[in-house]
Amino acid sequence: MCLLSVNVDHVATLREARGVSYPDPVRAAVLAELGGAHGITVHLRGDQRHIKIRDVRLLNEVIQTRLTLEMEPTEEMAAFAAGIRPYMVTLVPERPGEVSTEGGLDLVSHGANLSLAISALRDSDILLCGFVDPNVDQIQAAAQLGLDAVELCTTRYTESGDRDSRKEEIETLKGASRLASRRELLVHAGHGINYENINPIAAIPEISELSIGHSIVGRAVLVGMERAVHEMRELMWKARAEIGSDNRLL
Repeated sequence: MCLLSVNVDHVATLREARGVSYPDPVRAAVLAELGGAHGITVHLRGDQRHIKIRDVRLLNEVIQTRLTLEMEPTEEMAAFAAGIRPYMVTLVPERPGEVSTEGGLDLVSHGANLSLAISALRDSDILLCGFVDPNVDQIQAAAQLGLDAVELCTTRYTESGDRDSRKEEIETLKGASRLASRRELLVHAGHGINYENINPIAAIPEISELSIGHSIVGRAVLVGMERAVHEMRELMWKARAEIGSDNRLL
């Protein structure tokens, strides 16, 4: 089974566009759960430009599924996460001026610097995930650092412009998923997944969870959050039923 964690960051982005109190990402998260979401994801950035500390605290108290907190692996963020103890923390990179996360966290180059934040979170009994590019070195580093999971960055696949490129990127994701599973890591995936490109990713058997935000929130503007989530789940179920028919999926 492949689970769906709905990222409600862009509900907060819409709120912050006018500097008002609505729409509330906490209310959106409740509606996402009613639509069948297995979990809720938010990215608390250092500048709190969309999701606020208030949002994270309330989500952790209100939602009935499980909260994944995406954050830069700093001592300050680790201390905050350790204090509220979400279900899982996903360590992500942050770059000044980026519109959205632009790629995976380089665990190979920055592994030594991550150890302090990882230790603080490990002591709080929080599942730890690294958002990484789907390559061998990053997955090996995740296992060596003692992470529980990896979220494979799907940007190269979702931004591929032609059929051959998409097939190549799916094969890369398949290989990375198999390796991560062999290293006893939970395998998640996300970034840029939408209603048109989800099937080949959801059909990868080792992937146990997808994190999807922008496309669901965008669909929700037109049809409502519950229906938008339900439609995405339907596509995920269909993809799993078609495992082994990759040519039809692409």
